[in-house]
Amino acid sequence: MSLLPRSLLPRTLLLRTFLLLTLLMLLSVLAWFAIFSSYEREPRARQLTQLLVSVVNLTRAALVSAEPAKRHALLDELSEREGIRIYPANDDDTVEPLPDLPMLRMAEEQLRAELGPGTRLALQRNGEAALFVSFRIEDDDEYWVALPRERIERSIPWEWLGWGAAALLLSLSGAWLIVFRVTRPLQAFAAAAREIGRGRTPAPVAEDGPEEMATLARTFNQMSRDLARLDADRALILAGISHDLRTPLARLRMGIEMSGADAMTREGMEIDVEEMDKTIGQFLDFARTDGGEAPQELDLAAMLEDVAGQYQRRGYDVVTDFVGIQAPTTIALRPQALRRAVGNLIENALRYAGEKEPVTLALGATKGECHIDVSDRGPGIPGSEVERLKLPFTRLESARSNASGAGLGLAIVDRVVRSHGGRFELMPRAGGGLVARITLPSKPK
Repeated sequence: MSLLPRSLLPRTLLLRTFLLLTLLMLLSVLAWFAIFSSYEREPRARQLTQLLVSVVNLTRAALVSAEPAKRHALLDELSEREGIRIYPANDDDTVEPLPDLPMLRMAEEQLRAELGPGTRLALQRNGEAALFVSFRIEDDDEYWVALPRERIERSIPWEWLGWGAAALLLSLSGAWLIVFRVTRPLQAFAAAAREIGRGRTPAPVAEDGPEEMATLARTFNQMSRDLARLDADRALILAGISHDLRTPLARLRMGIEMSGADAMTREGMEIDVEEMDKTIGQFLDFARTDGGEAPQELDLAAMLEDVAGQYQRRGYDVVTDFVGIQAPTTIALRPQALRRAVGNLIENALRYAGEKEPVTLALGATKGECHIDVSDRGPGIPGSEVERLKLPFTRLESARSNASGAGLGLAIVDRVVRSHGGRFELMPRAGGGLVARITLPSKPK
């Protein structure tokens, strides 16, 4: 169970661990201070008792042995040199009770054991602040001997406090250094894991530091190499299969042309062959994702205009909407991979809603992001199915289902967008339909 509310806890492991170590150190200092105070209480009480007993005994002996005519001069000398004053005790004396301090209570008990059960100890009498101890002379008259309160008050040990603060600061600095050295490799692991999540192969993590961290780094690097090898093997297998399938498809096309069948039969067979070829192309696109492209600084608006123009020249109703863009749209991206992603979204929209209204390709830009919207007026997608449809080989069992496709179109888009460090969202469109949004982090050229 956390000592602090979750909202008040730091978000990073570095700050949380340092906060915990700081709290433990402060509690340790307080515990040692309490132990020191407890063990010091009895010696201080004993020292104070011995002082008061000595003062009372010497004062009583001096008063008893001094000549009556010289007692007044003796009292003046004690007050001037030692700060000791003698008062007769009266019945109407106003004596404040002792504060509830363990050391004073312990000293009072020891005084009564040494000077008699009737001995009283006070810090204030008749409005005067001092250390008062009562005593009797020859079991008759009672007197008060008053000492300055500085005898029991302890001055603040500023020097020791300074050394203690310096030691605490040094300990906290060491704790920060230790925690930083532990959490720094974790940041490298997190960055490498993000690269793997985007479909890239990260640079190897440094295999140094403590044995546990070095072992973790070696294991992580081995996992990264294994994933890269599996990805390369998968791409090679899919490319080989696709190549082997396209050769008989080419023969089928030639056979259809030479078959002598009627035009309607040939058209149906050609459509089936084209659909098979598109499915093979989707497999290739899913396998390579970015095609090994290096990022380039390109104007996103110009690239999207070119993509929309290709569909317009083929007779498709695709319109663009780049109105109201305030921020720059020149960002680092992989052009061919992003073209494939946008093309998949446009073809998906044309397949299900292109005959109702035009498919809109819109671009928006803010200070930190650019977003590409492909909007249609088709039947849309239920919110509960959005994340599932981003997985490979999944289709929606509804009016928007693509019975002839491989179910890879949205999965390809999602992989391409994540490889750019962006987000892919499927949202309902106002008035009916679907908005497929690609959000990419933008930087000015």
